[in-house]
This record gives sequence, structure tokens and C-alpha cells, in this order.
Amino acid sequence: MECVFCKEEGGDVLWQDERLRVVLATNEVDYPGFCRVIWHAHVAEFSDLAAADRDHLMRVVYATERALRRVMQPSKVNLASLGNQVPHVHWHVIPRFTNDAHFPLPVWAPRQRTVSEAMLGQRRAQATLLREAVRQEIDQALA
Repeated sequence: MECVFCKEEGGDVLWQDERLRVVLATNEVDYPGFCRVIWHAHVAEFSDLAAADRDHLMRVVYATERALRRVMQPSKVNLASLGNQVPHVHWHVIPRFTNDAHFPLPVWAPRQRTVSEAMLGQRRAQATLLREAVRQEIDQALA
């Protein structure tokens, strides 16, 4: 079985180093700002990583959350590491708003409401600021 995260970037790369990358998930149209932190090497489980690698990954997840909070000012941030469909270590970092399409349910649950294109456009504009914010937060988290 081919792994999508081994074959493709998984979105617009905001930041990367030799171990992992942070991408803006451009295919998540209802969720501007939806980021993924993806381990470069094909590893199925978080516990398969060495302790230093787990620490590095979580520092980047934390920094990505901080950047999302600063730029997008969501009501909540969801963190998820599922891997049921893509068994390659990655974390979803998702800004949530009380008026988003699925709130208060997970983004993968049935849609609760329609969100106006104007609101989504405003959130897309905010998300354009994430590249610099993610870089700044990761620089601080890894210092």
C-alpha cells in the first residue's frame, strides 16, 4: 500500500527540518488554518520514535498550536493523531470556531451547519499569516 505522506508533501509546506514538516492542509476547504505536522520517515506509531524524536515532534506540535492561536484566534484548537487511514506518524492541529461547519463535533463528524463563503474567506486571509508565525513559534520552542 502506498503512503500518501511518503509520496506527497500533504499540503503547503510552512516549515520543515531534517525530521518533519508542518503543512497547511489545503484540501480542508472548510477549515482554513488546518495544519498537519508530518514525520518525514515512514513510521506508523508515535511510540516507534526515539525519545528525542518524540520530544522534537511534540515541541513542533506545540509551536504550531501557539501560532494558530495567535494568528487565527480560534475558540478551541483540536489536536489529533489518528493514522487509521494513513498509518504514518502525523498530528492534525485544527483551529475550531463555534460557528464552523462541525462544531462542537470533530471535523470528521456530520456537518452541523453551512459556513458563509465570506467567513471562510476571512479565515483564509488570516491563514496566509501562518508561515511566519509557525516559523517564529518553532524557533522559540526549539531554542
